[in-house]
Formats: sequence, structure tokens, C-alpha cells
Amino acid sequence: MTPREITPPSETVRAAAAERLAGLATPPGALGRLGELGVWVAATQGVCPPAPVDDVRLVIFAGDHGVAAHGVSAFPPAITGAMVRTFLAAKSGVTALAGAHGVAVRVLDLGVDEDFEDLPAEVREPLQAHKVRRSSGALHLEDALTAEQTQAALDAGAAVAAEEIAAGAQLLISGDMGIGNTTPAAAMVAAALGLPASEVVGRGTGIDEAGLLHKIDVVDAALRRAGDRLDSPLETLQAVGSADLAATTGFLLYAASHGVPVLLDGLMSVACALTADRFAPGAAAWFAAGHRSTEPAQSLALSKLGLEPLLDLGLRLGEGSGAVAAVPVVRSAAALLRDVALLADLMPDA
Repeated sequence: MTPREITPPSETVRAAAAERLAGLATPPGALGRLGELGVWVAATQGVCPPAPVDDVRLVIFAGDHGVAAHGVSAFPPAITGAMVRTFLAAKSGVTALAGAHGVAVRVLDLGVDEDFEDLPAEVREPLQAHKVRRSSGALHLEDALTAEQTQAALDAGAAVAAEEIAAGAQLLISGDMGIGNTTPAAAMVAAALGLPASEVVGRGTGIDEAGLLHKIDVVDAALRRAGDRLDSPLETLQAVGSADLAATTGFLLYAASHGVPVLLDGLMSVACALTADRFAPGAAAWFAAGHRSTEPAQSLALSKLGLEPLLDLGLRLGEGSGAVAAVPVVRSAAALLRDVALLADLMPDA
């Protein structure tokens, strides 16, 4: 996938929105970051005042990771497939939040280590329409993907973004599901920022101290194995990424290059956003951070991208849950900038 050059959100509309914000019938600065967020929404829409953010779409990219068989997670890889079924049944944490906030949910199997033969064809076929492979290579021992699989995953993510945008998406969210996925995501952040594993690796699903030290060793080994290839975002995905994370990167790249904003979630989403910005500098202007994860790599990546999370609730569920929880904040920001009276209209002679 070759991303287009990124055109930033409209500076003309941003200036108009900032002027409108300053003119609202509220004390100066009283709306705080909600006011700033409303300005961003207007700039990404290219219209001031902003339209209601009604059509929000979450795509959950699922995949297994070969490294999960090497003691980096508190849960077995079989959980990935079980959780995919839970998403499909709308009984997960993120689907509960999505139902509460009117967010559409789509689940895709990019690299889950099973074939879901128990599911009816009308469910299984769209679920696996973009499947690249079963699981990924154990990144500390071998490449996660082949070059062809990396490109296929990037292209799949772009195709999915195109479909969601064509269906009317005003705001996109990428979700994740895959036991062990914080390990490749941390490696991707380390590669982008030139940091050692000890600074980026977190506890994921809740590993103990010994597990954390082992996970650091695994990521360090992966970084050493990949070497100078980590200077390339494409080779980073191939060496230490996975099919689901490469697809997420393609999804974010397509959204940014086609002028559709994205609300980022936790580590996986943000690691892919950082990688997307490596492919196409300026992509981050189309991203907002839904929440702060407990994973250290997520905060480091957000700092590099210049993004401040909207929520900080101690969440580490993944799935897109933190971003979906922040959707009402985005809608509130747009409503305030759109619907609050202008002081000049209330006091025309002032």
C-alpha cells in the first residue's frame, strides 16, 4: 500500500472555529479542552460550526501472535477466538459501550489461529474476508510476517477503511483483540522511538514481576534480531508486528489520507498510529487520543504524536473500549461549539 500525501485538517476552518469558540457566550477558557476538541472536530469536518458526530464506526482487528506461546501473557491464545465470538454476540465490554453510545461495530479476523468452522457461513465469511494467515511468527525468533503478508494486511486495512467511509463514517475507531498483542505493539513503539524494551514494556493482561522481566527480554531479543530493519516502518511491521497490527496501520493511513478523523484507543491503536505517522508524516493531525492506557509505551507514543488523552480511567481492556467511552466527549465538544449562543448575538450593542 502506498499512502497518499497527507493534507492536514483545514486551517481556514480551524481559525474560524477558534474565533467562534472565543465568541461564545461563555467565560473565556471556560470550556477548557472541550473547546479545543470542538475546534479540532470542525477542522477535520471542514465546516464551522461542526456537524453532529452521529456516524461513529469501530472496527476490531483480531489476530493471534506467535510470541504468546513464550510466556508473555497471563492468558492462553485460545482466548482470542473466544473473544471474537463474544464480540459477534455483542456481549463484550466494548460492545456494551458501543451499544450505549450508538457506535457501529465490525469484527475482522486478520490472523486468529483458528478457522471458526462452527460459525454459520453468513457470519464466518465476512469475519474472515480479509484474513492474512493463522497467527504470526514469534517475533523474537523469526519475522512476524512475510513481505507479501505485510502488504496484504496493509491493503486489507485500507480497504476496510474505504468501506466504512463510503458507508458514511464521520469518525473511525480501531479496536484490537489478540492475546500477546502488547508485545509486538511495544516493539513497534520501541522501534519508532529508538528506546530499549525496559522503557516501553508493560504488564499487558496482568503478568507478574517475573513475567514482566521475561517480556522485556523477549522484546529486546526481537529488537536485536530486526536490527537496522526497524528504520523502515514497513519492515518494522514485517519483523515485529502482526497481521492485525499491520491492517490497523493501513486502516489509519487510509483514514488520514482521505480526511476522516480517528479516535485512538490504547497501546495497539496508538502503536499503529505512530507507525502510520512514520509512513506518512502529518497523519497524526487526523487523530485524537480517546484515553490513556496503563501501558507505558502508549503514553510515550502519544507524547511523540503530540496527543493528550481525553480520558484517564485506568483502563487496560483494549478492544477499542477507551475510545468508545470517549465518544460522548467528542459529541459534546461539537455540540458546544455548534449550539452555544454567540455573545455578540446576545449583546449586539456591547
